[in-house]
Amino acid sequence: MRTDTRIITEPLGGSALSRAIQAGHTPTAWVAPRPAGIEGWRQHAQQRAGEKDWAAVWARLAPAIQSTGAADERLRRVVAAGGVVVTTGQQPGLFGGPIYTLSKAVSALAFADALEAATGVPTVAVFWAATDDADFAEASSVAVARRGGLDVLRSVDAPPPGTPMSLAPLGDLRDQVERLAAACGSTADVRALDFVRDAYAAGSRATVGGAFVQLMRSLLEPLGMPVLDASHEAVTAASAPVLSRALGSAGDVERALASRSAEVRSGGFQPQVEDVKGLALVFAREGRIKRRLAVGEAAPNAVPLSPNVLLRPIVEREILPTVAYMAGPGELAYFAQVSVVAHTLQLGVPLALPRWSCTVIEPEIQRLLDRLGTSIEELSDPAALESRLARTALDEDARNALARFRASLAALPESLATTAEALDLERAVQGAAGAMLHRADRLERRLLAAVKRRETALMTDAATLRAALRPRGERQERMLNPVPMLTRQGLSLLEDMKAVAVPHAESMLSARAS
Repeated sequence: MRTDTRIITEPLGGSALSRAIQAGHTPTAWVAPRPAGIEGWRQHAQQRAGEKDWAAVWARLAPAIQSTGAADERLRRVVAAGGVVVTTGQQPGLFGGPIYTLSKAVSALAFADALEAATGVPTVAVFWAATDDADFAEASSVAVARRGGLDVLRSVDAPPPGTPMSLAPLGDLRDQVERLAAACGSTADVRALDFVRDAYAAGSRATVGGAFVQLMRSLLEPLGMPVLDASHEAVTAASAPVLSRALGSAGDVERALASRSAEVRSGGFQPQVEDVKGLALVFAREGRIKRRLAVGEAAPNAVPLSPNVLLRPIVEREILPTVAYMAGPGELAYFAQVSVVAHTLQLGVPLALPRWSCTVIEPEIQRLLDRLGTSIEELSDPAALESRLARTALDEDARNALARFRASLAALPESLATTAEALDLERAVQGAAGAMLHRADRLERRLLAAVKRRETALMTDAATLRAALRPRGERQERMLNPVPMLTRQGLSLLEDMKAVAVPHAESMLSARAS
């Protein structure tokens, strides 16, 4: 299925540190350098492919991946050929989380395709589902756009603090699923919604992390992208050597991170991850709760260990033949700290690349944009569209009267300039004119507010656009769940997104190293 949906590539954005990393304007020690050109990437991929007996590693990780269909075919081909991996990932989000979960995935897919085509090195993209994450607040809600506004869908069955999402009970989400279905409206392709219903069905064994993994596999495996469950015991076992090394060197890592954070601040930036004095970068899961171990503390016997966000990319690079991680803006910023951890542990520094970013404009939303004569840029201003529409709806006599009144007030200081100067009242005249202009502004705001109340259909259209493209002033992909779009436009929207991401992927292979 192909539609006339528009997919617009947008700048990734992010903090000042993230933008500096994207532009290559940070010290070379902060991030791993990007290979220079196609030959540089070929050498980088071949080196990674030859560093270990990756076939044995893949065999041990297979239970955590359980790939099927196109994903399994591609993974088997790459493993058999001794190829490499492009990774990306995300912690669980309700119903898959915001659109950027899929933006990251298709970005990694497009780059894997581009890398293999350019270098001849077999490459597979793998989605790292960070189900060992314990941030239920982030995992528990997502927004959907509807006519006239935004709905936030939320799970309220919060587990005890410190519970990994792989162990957090899913709870009964039938009402939230039905609200998601209502937001889909007219459905051209029910498969995405069916995937959600299957993954988020309540049951004694259903967990937040498990539902997320199942949904991601349903969506991504047909594209040729395996999904790795990071909380699986196979990943825990493979990660153990790195985590043990990080615990043994926790004091050195703490000091190195403090030094790097000072460097980052002296460079005019804010570190993405704040140092927590006295704590290592390793969590231990005791029972169903994980806690961060202290510097100098030994790992309790026979308990699963997991990395924090600064250690996770290093673990990932050690257990997979990863050539690059497609990172979001926040992730890119913390790679400035990841590098010093890797150096301290005498392990390879992971290479992060900025992921592709987009806004999706469905046909109905495009028609609304055209009818109201507006743009995404105008929607970025919190009230610009509504105010412009209200001014247009205000009757012509009122608009003309306000314009004449303002013009008279603006001209007042000049008209009285000679008299005011003779009487030494220039400031008084200017102040009076300014005060009256302020009152004219207040009058106009009251008139426009009344027009907005009267023009309910027009304001509903504006609210619909805002919810669809700039919800609560945020980028669409950071707020909205993609399932309604996938049901209205079809799962082929994912292929369309990947196609639009190709130029971005190819730009990462350019001759200039960063």
